[in-house]
Amino acid sequence: MNKSSHKSPNKTQVHSRTLGRTGLSVSEVGLGCWQLGGDFGPVSAATAEAVIEQAVKEGINFFDTADVYGNGISEQYLGRLLNKLAPEAVIATKYGRAADTYPDGYSLTDLRDSVRRAQDRLQRDCIDLLQLHCVPEQVLAARHIFDWLREVQQEGLINAFGASVETHKEAEICLEHSDLQSLQIIFNLLRQRPIEALFDRALAQQVGIIVRLPLASGMLSGKFSKDTAFAATDHRNYNKDGEAFSVGETFSGIAFNQGLEIVDILKQSVPEGMTMAQFAMRWILDHDAVTTIIPGASSAFQVTQNASVSQLPVIDKTTHQRLFAYYESTIEQHIRCPL
Repeated sequence: MNKSSHKSPNKTQVHSRTLGRTGLSVSEVGLGCWQLGGDFGPVSAATAEAVIEQAVKEGINFFDTADVYGNGISEQYLGRLLNKLAPEAVIATKYGRAADTYPDGYSLTDLRDSVRRAQDRLQRDCIDLLQLHCVPEQVLAARHIFDWLREVQQEGLINAFGASVETHKEAEICLEHSDLQSLQIIFNLLRQRPIEALFDRALAQQVGIIVRLPLASGMLSGKFSKDTAFAATDHRNYNKDGEAFSVGETFSGIAFNQGLEIVDILKQSVPEGMTMAQFAMRWILDHDAVTTIIPGASSAFQVTQNASVSQLPVIDKTTHQRLFAYYESTIEQHIRCPL
């Protein structure tokens, strides 16, 4: 196995930010790899490989995955390709949603075994960042799971640990642990509350913010219509009303048709020269608390489009204020999950 050296790739397109107190320099636009497991519809091996290869070409050095994405397939793609193309890349994976683990099968042994399996798939001797994967609030509050994370860290199996959470309360519980290095949250134009609820504390504690679903499952791309159809294996079909897991993970918790109406209003704020998707991601990167965004991509072209956001100018303060006011007055009331 390779142990990554974490030297920044010789690329200039994507700017870098430091992840928490880890000292790791990561691209502010990363690659989210949920889709490589097939949960956004079928993905061929050729497509998955092309997406990862293009990310490396664009200077992206931060890759986010999980053991349950395609039952390990996503991790396997990253391990096989990055081992050859970019062994210095930073890979973050997750623990906590496997069938034998969630919702009440958590233990030190289970965590350690999960990490070792991830190491095999990722071809790494040490996991760069291990994140708790939307673990139930009561498990977080019991605190034992953080002791287990420290133990596998001391054993050299992981370099750092963080948590991917659903709610602000879960984020607050995680932030009680001073050695937590990162929080992964849903933050986008449809979910703006972290600006007031979380960011100041994260900055004060030097905890990196990893933003998942920056385009709200593609809703904020501005390309959907009422006639858009999704594959049966796509969570935007089977979880559109929260049938399989938290509805917040699909279109950020907003009903599809309602989301279309909101996006039509948001489009009016897009500056000339930006697409709706670029605008939505640039808006996120304008927040100092954010370390990196992890948009997914189903093609090499999408990877290039996502990476280009790093070079776009910041959005003016007046627009930011107007968008937050619209969020408070109109958007937030339509979110169908706990915040």
